[in-house]
Amino acid sequence: MRYYPIFVNLENRACLVVGAGEVGKRKIQSLIDSGAGHVTIIETREADPEMQSILDLKHVDFHCREFRDSDLDGKFLVIACTSSEDVNWRISNLCAERGILCNIVDQPEKCSFIVPATVKRGDLTVAISTAGRSPALAKRIRKDLQHSFGDEYAILLTTMGRIRPLLLGMGMPTRDNTAVFRSLVSSGLLEAFRTRDMNAAGDILKETLPEPLHANIPELLDGLV
Repeated sequence: MRYYPIFVNLENRACLVVGAGEVGKRKIQSLIDSGAGHVTIIETREADPEMQSILDLKHVDFHCREFRDSDLDGKFLVIACTSSEDVNWRISNLCAERGILCNIVDQPEKCSFIVPATVKRGDLTVAISTAGRSPALAKRIRKDLQHSFGDEYAILLTTMGRIRPLLLGMGMPTRDNTAVFRSLVSSGLLEAFRTRDMNAAGDILKETLPEPLHANIPELLDGLV
């Protein structure tokens, strides 16, 4: 099956994780890191003490009991990490009936979406999927990419995020804005950030940005390294 690649906004969305073992804990943390509005956790065993900092969050609820059909009420996204085939299929089928996004860990045939391997550098996320055929290969590719994408990419992305509203606020034609953005990402700015040469970064910004923004260069580079 060829999947449609998508990044989902979980802000103000209710999510459910059934099963809080080692895999479940990673899934819970990933939902929290992605800004999920509310996370409900169902686990038949008492919570691992390591999870206390997560359970203390106001938007996280933990229930020590078996899964109930009603746990799906109002949920936008569901992840199941249980060792029970019956429970996994039950959750999968119920989510399909209700049109709820569902992922059954390591069982793509039960999923409406799969979770790709990812490389993250600040706001940059590179996702790798093998369409569920080989998670092991996806993880291998992720390890390779981790060497290709260093922290300089996070710094560059932060800088571009600071520049964008300033440049758009000047009211120039779209083609001119596009030309500036393309020049920046094609310039030596990434290498300057990799070597932590902020003087070079400042010179590149001065050469590339419209003159009215030159006074903003110190604040654009402030606190990056």
